[in-house]
Amino acid sequence: MHTRRHFLRTSGLALGSPALSALAQTSANKQKTVLLQCGWATKNIGDIGHTPGTLRFLEQYLPEARVVLWAMNTNEEVDAMLMKRFPKLVIVKGALSKEGGAVQEAVNGCDFFLRGPGMGQSTDFMIYCQKIGKPWGLQGQSYFPDMVTGKDGEKRIALLNSAAYIYCRDSKTLKLLQDVGVKPPVLEFGPDGCFGIDVRDDAKALARMKKHGLEEKKFITIQLRTHSPSSPGMDDKRPQKLNPLHPTPENIADDTRRAKVYQDLIAMWVKETGFKVVIAPEVNKEMEYNKKFIYDTLPDDLKPYVVNFDEFWNVDEACSFYARAHTVICHEPHTPIMALAMGTPMMHTFSEFHSPKCWMFKDIGLEEWAPEFDATPATKMFEILMGIHKDYAAAQAKVKKAMAFVEERAAAQMKVLKGVIGA
Repeated sequence: MHTRRHFLRTSGLALGSPALSALAQTSANKQKTVLLQCGWATKNIGDIGHTPGTLRFLEQYLPEARVVLWAMNTNEEVDAMLMKRFPKLVIVKGALSKEGGAVQEAVNGCDFFLRGPGMGQSTDFMIYCQKIGKPWGLQGQSYFPDMVTGKDGEKRIALLNSAAYIYCRDSKTLKLLQDVGVKPPVLEFGPDGCFGIDVRDDAKALARMKKHGLEEKKFITIQLRTHSPSSPGMDDKRPQKLNPLHPTPENIADDTRRAKVYQDLIAMWVKETGFKVVIAPEVNKEMEYNKKFIYDTLPDDLKPYVVNFDEFWNVDEACSFYARAHTVICHEPHTPIMALAMGTPMMHTFSEFHSPKCWMFKDIGLEEWAPEFDATPATKMFEILMGIHKDYAAAQAKVKKAMAFVEERAAAQMKVLKGVIGA
């Protein structure tokens, strides 16, 4: 049930009133306020997961600060999850362009504007913060090269130089910015906020496992990213065309070939271990296409060992589920991140075409678990997977070591933020 208090916190209109106006008085009560822009979508648990993970880093390493979330795209279920885990959180919604609106008021009243993890190449918040003299920074950022090249590239470089700090979640983005002369006071590697995630829904995860006859640590998960539209009837406007409305014959051939690699991996895994495989979605739209490209064309003798989910989930249930998986394998990056946060080994079968964020696993010491999809045959992927299986304790220790490095970098970033706002 959503209380009036919850409604006031999550309604952009209501929070444009005295409850939000109080944020402008932080200098009087000396509590510093950080405004986090995050929550990019609800049809992708990676886009959901950035938010609770980054909030956990802020809570743990900057507990004296007040945190306001500018949620770009949430729903009641996501809001309820966030408020359950972070009961002191204030959520605002709306557009920065709305003069005198809830978002502008939140930006004006905060001590620091923090842009959460992502690939977005927007500069509107940079321009606004520069205009009003508000310090701002980037946490867990990746960029395609056209952010700092081509038309207006120099203007965007100048805007990036106005940041208090920039933490890139992958070394390729970091080098890109360094090479073109981006020089804010701090420009370093910092983890994607999703690594900080700790939300759980054990009841739902256990119910789903029971429904599909899954035993703890006796199943792996897989998800392929296909060349398919992100929403029905919606074309991808980006030059990269990551989610085309009309996939080309080459796109479909890529999807079919990659699906066959996963099918061969599934067959080898089942034959060797007798354990099951779950086609578990990171992105809602992939449920349909993974069924079409992977499950439907499996031989009949394999299908009893493969579960294809028929309903989407929230990130808290997914985390509880991944905590009980043997190994998590995904073409997308954030499912493997959640697995690591839960202590579970992973394999990110990446395609760099999707973005340079794929390099972040190498950057935290897990390069051997991040094979390039098109250059790695199923036999090699199986070799990696069996390496995890045959010495599972060592694999778990490797996860722990990587996550310790992530925590060290997150703590370092929050220390810089603390210094900037004088908390």
